[in-house]
Amino acid sequence: MRGRGRISRREWLAASAAMAGFSLQGCVSTGPGPLSGRPQRWVGYTELRTNLPGGRYANMITGRACVVRGDGRERRQLAEELTREPYSWTQFAGWSPDGRYALIGRGWEAPENGAWEEANKTFRFNDDWLYDMYLLDMETGALENVTAVDRVSRYNTGLFFIPGSPVRLGFQALIGGNSHPFRMDRDGRNKTDLSSGAEGFAYGFSASPDGRYVSYHKDYQVYVAKADGSEARKIDTGHPFNFAPQWSPDGAWLLFVSGEHEDCDPYVVRPDGSGLRRAAARNGYKGWVAVYDVFDFHNGSSDVPVWAPDSRGIYYTALFGSTVELMWASVDGATRQLSHSPEGVLHYHPKVSPDGKWLAFGSTRSGARQLYVRPADPNADAARAYPLTVLPPGSAAMWAAWQP
Repeated sequence: MRGRGRISRREWLAASAAMAGFSLQGCVSTGPGPLSGRPQRWVGYTELRTNLPGGRYANMITGRACVVRGDGRERRQLAEELTREPYSWTQFAGWSPDGRYALIGRGWEAPENGAWEEANKTFRFNDDWLYDMYLLDMETGALENVTAVDRVSRYNTGLFFIPGSPVRLGFQALIGGNSHPFRMDRDGRNKTDLSSGAEGFAYGFSASPDGRYVSYHKDYQVYVAKADGSEARKIDTGHPFNFAPQWSPDGAWLLFVSGEHEDCDPYVVRPDGSGLRRAAARNGYKGWVAVYDVFDFHNGSSDVPVWAPDSRGIYYTALFGSTVELMWASVDGATRQLSHSPEGVLHYHPKVSPDGKWLAFGSTRSGARQLYVRPADPNADAARAYPLTVLPPGSAAMWAAWQP
């Protein structure tokens, strides 16, 4: 079964020829025509270069937010005007619940600061950095920079709509070297720090499906609090590293990774702290995927498990020899391997379509970091996977997000 689901040599050569003259600035439409049974909804993602000389910075600033249909058609760049200033880039960050708005991150960093970071192998957030979150109306093309309104930070990420409240947004702001969870009104006003200014680095901010509670990890410990940030309660796991809590669609569970840094597994727990158990094993997988082919002092992008829409299972990645494979596990602990790959192939960032029928994921099976789609059913034939992107070596497609 090894190698099943890979793009064929003939398909790869044909697609590579079609992509001659590829440019990240263009994101022109390519790929197969509409095929019966394939999803038509948009998938947002980010394209970027990975092998330019100059280290992380030189490649980071090539990032461009794009969308493509779920069958591989109509690929295009979004919010191109946000990248016209030199040393700026965009990232696709998500969708509004109704699918009308795309959430776009826009960054800018002065090259002098980028050179300092490369030399010192660490980030330096100062006035030479600016990162904001935008809402892009997919119907009109109008852009709103909601984090710039009554600005609280020059570095704002993780924008999302708080469930059950179409006029409230959540995001994370870097203040004094610490990340803080914030909520704000739909127009960007009335920003409120949900950590009440407390010390500690809070990240992985999300809200329960009914909007009544929030969860985040602070200093690598998971917390649950009321929507206004009050009554924060630590989830005791007994482990030093706990990361990226995510609410199940039915609100009954939190999913996160727990253990030691770079050796942690998917765990589930009730929001009140009961029922803690390991849902699956990642077999020592370090839990992050390299974004660039050049040295990256930040290591890479976190590769965390995600819920199935029915709250009965999770999708994740695990290590087998030198390969990182796609996996599925039920909440009760039954597991299934979804990909069987040659040595050295990596799979990353699985994302399930809102109807639960399709799974988008990243893979290096073609030699570059590409996005693919396969049926989400764990029993489906892995050979039904097909490419969403066909990028040349030295480029990557990352962070897929299905339109609701």
